[in-house]
Order: sequence, then C-alpha cells, then structure tokens
Amino acid sequence: MKKTIVLLGVGSTYFTRGIVESLIAKGGEWEVRLVDIDPKCLEIATLLSQRLVEAYGAPVTIRGSLDRREMLPGADAVVSTIGVGGRRAWEKDVIIFRQFNIYQSTGDTYGAGGVSRALRTIPVMVEVARDIERLCPNALFINFTNPMTVNCRAVAKTTSVRIAGLCYGVTWYEHFLARFIDVPWEEVSCRAIGVNHFTWITEFRYQGKDAWPLVRQKMKEKADSPEVTRQPYTWELFRLFDAFPCVGDGHICEFVPGWQGKGAYYGKTFGIDAGHSFEEYAAGFDRVFQDMEDQAYGRAPIVKAKDETVGELFKDEDLFIDVLNASMGEARIFRTVNLPNVGQASNLPRGAVLEATTLIDGSGFQPLCFGDLPPGITAILQRIIGVQELTVEAALRADRKLALQALVAGETVRTEREAEAVLDCILETHREYLPQFFA
Repeated sequence: MKKTIVLLGVGSTYFTRGIVESLIAKGGEWEVRLVDIDPKCLEIATLLSQRLVEAYGAPVTIRGSLDRREMLPGADAVVSTIGVGGRRAWEKDVIIFRQFNIYQSTGDTYGAGGVSRALRTIPVMVEVARDIERLCPNALFINFTNPMTVNCRAVAKTTSVRIAGLCYGVTWYEHFLARFIDVPWEEVSCRAIGVNHFTWITEFRYQGKDAWPLVRQKMKEKADSPEVTRQPYTWELFRLFDAFPCVGDGHICEFVPGWQGKGAYYGKTFGIDAGHSFEEYAAGFDRVFQDMEDQAYGRAPIVKAKDETVGELFKDEDLFIDVLNASMGEARIFRTVNLPNVGQASNLPRGAVLEATTLIDGSGFQPLCFGDLPPGITAILQRIIGVQELTVEAALRADRKLALQALVAGETVRTEREAEAVLDCILETHREYLPQFFA
C-alpha cells in the first residue's frame, strides 16, 4: 500500500537530494509531496525528484506545492528541512558576530548563532506542527531543522504532534571509533546520550565486550595521527569524562564558553583556520544547489548514489531511511534520536529533549533508560538544557528579556551591555523574519 510523505523546505541543498533518493532507492511505494515557499526551489526539487524516479524506475510519485496545507492531509510522515531565511540568513548567523569577537564553526545550534536561528525558526516550526495536528494528526514528524534540540522542544511543549529529531553524527562517530580500533563497524555497538551536537557515547562495545580499553590504547599509539590531532578537545574530554563526545570540536566548542574568540582554539580561530574557512564552506552549498539545478533541467546527467554507504560516507539520508522504515514496522533497529526526556536520564529535567540511543520498530520510539548520568556529564548538560529552555521561551513569547538571559546564561557574553548589543544585531539583521519583536 502506497504511503505518503511530505518534505518541507526542499530548497535545502544539504538534505533534499539525499532524502528523496533514499526514499526512491530503499523506501518502497511512496507518494512524495514536496513543499517550499520559493517557486524556483520547488521547481528544481520537483524536476530533480522526477528524474530520480525515472532513473531508478521506482514506484514513487512526486507532487509539489507552495502551500503545505494543500500537501499535509493524509500524510503518514512529514519531514522538516526548513531554513527560515535560507542559506543567506545562516551565513549571517556566523559572520555578523565576529564584530563581537565571537567566531563560530557553524553557528546553527547554540550561542549567538544558535539563539539567532532559534528566534526566527521556532515560531515557524510551531505553526507547521499545528497544521500537522489539524490536518494529519497521526503523522510522524521527523525534524532535521536546526537548532535541533530547541525546535523539537518547542513543538513537543506546545502541540500533541509526535516529533522525532534525527542527526547522523553519533552513528558517524560509531563508524569512526570502529575504524580507529581497526574492527568492522558491524561488530561494534554503542549507547549514547546528550543534546544534539554534544552527545556522549557512554558505552562502546566490540563483540559484546567493553571496547574503551582498545580506544585508549589506540589513542596512545596514534597520538600524532590526524584522527587525534584534528579533534584535540574531543580527546581531552574523553580522557576527563570517560565518555566520547560527539560530534567533533567544531560543534562541541560552540557550547563551551571561551573557545569562540579570535585565536582562542589552540591558537586558531573557528570559521577562519580551525578546520575550515566558513565562507568557503558556505559557498560549497551554492555549488551543490547549482548541481541540483543542472540535473533538474537536464543540463547534467543523473548520477545514482552508491547503494551501500559505510564508514565516513554514512549520512543523514541513511539514518533517515533506516529510521523511517523501522518506524513503519519493516525493521527493528537502535539509533540515536532526539526525543523528550521521559526517563532516559533520571537526573535531567523531564521533557527536555535529549539525543539518546533508541529502539525503533513498528510500535514507535522506545528510548533506552540511562538512569542517573555521571556528575560531570550531568553538570555540562544541565547548563546547556537550561539555556535552551530560555531560548525556547524567548522565541515562543517574543520576549526580549528572556533572549538576553539566554545569551548571558549561556556565557556567550558576560554583561548586560554586551547582550543588548548582540541581540540588537540579531533583530536588525533578521528584522523581516522577526516582526514579533517589533510589534
């Protein structure tokens, strides 16, 4: 029986092609409904998707619309990859804060960039969820939109929609650790818990046995290898907390006060020379969009993705199709999923959205119970969760004072004056997306 899925924000260069192709290649019979508020993006995504269907000869139909309310009725699943303001707004979330000596790697989760993105994204996510509540209340709402944690928290806090947030980072690092100790990924397993982009692998096993001793031994042997030297803070935290933090220094350090200054990251600067140049990184997405456009209009051939993806090639679309198929009763798997805390961590706030290892099958999402988390990890997560809750409330209420509190409590800035300057910069830069703050 053909199922129906709605993809929101198909102008996304990071997700659209991969998610659509994973549905076509591995998802069975689907009606795929594409939605974007930009007519050009919608046309490109629709034409590209239709060409992919033809290339695979798949039992999939493609429809497109500028109006999500036209597409939502009867949907079995809804996927959000929306970006309010698009790529240009995201780029500003990094660049505008350099004047305050705040240098970010990606600026989409926490700190100045995370607050900026949250303020304009959360209200839209809640509007989408309310439409789902009314038009397809039984649909599974899968979120990829950042800031992942606060978006999922806002939807869960204000609606009855069943939302699950997905990010492939932990599974990528599970592959990474397997390669690091030179064993097959299929023979390792892990348990992980935290918040998106700062999740801790607390247990790592090889053939059922504790593999941390192997990791520590390899860490000594490979001390000068790029696997270690490119992520120094990650390995420092592993030594200190006896759990492996994900997903790399670029994301983790945005949660930790003190790393964002110029030259503050081991003598380097995020977004400039610590891992990548942000401007070059961002420009890459424009090139991807151009490739999508060329393929959509037939100026370039359709090239199929590889059927099997392992190791460093594991991506969000692989996680997506695995989770979607399992949730539809076609498999029984364990993956990390962002869900409200209903007992995953007994010493963290109920309802806080945690990214944790979860059993997924036809009965839904059943997150594992970790009990009380270790004191050190708990201390870090409590701070982050508290700031995220302030951010959610600031966005839901259009409350300037709560936004200022989020910036100060998150130690993005130190003083009221600095917080006022940063928030004014956010509001003026993104004024067209934040009219509620000027009402």
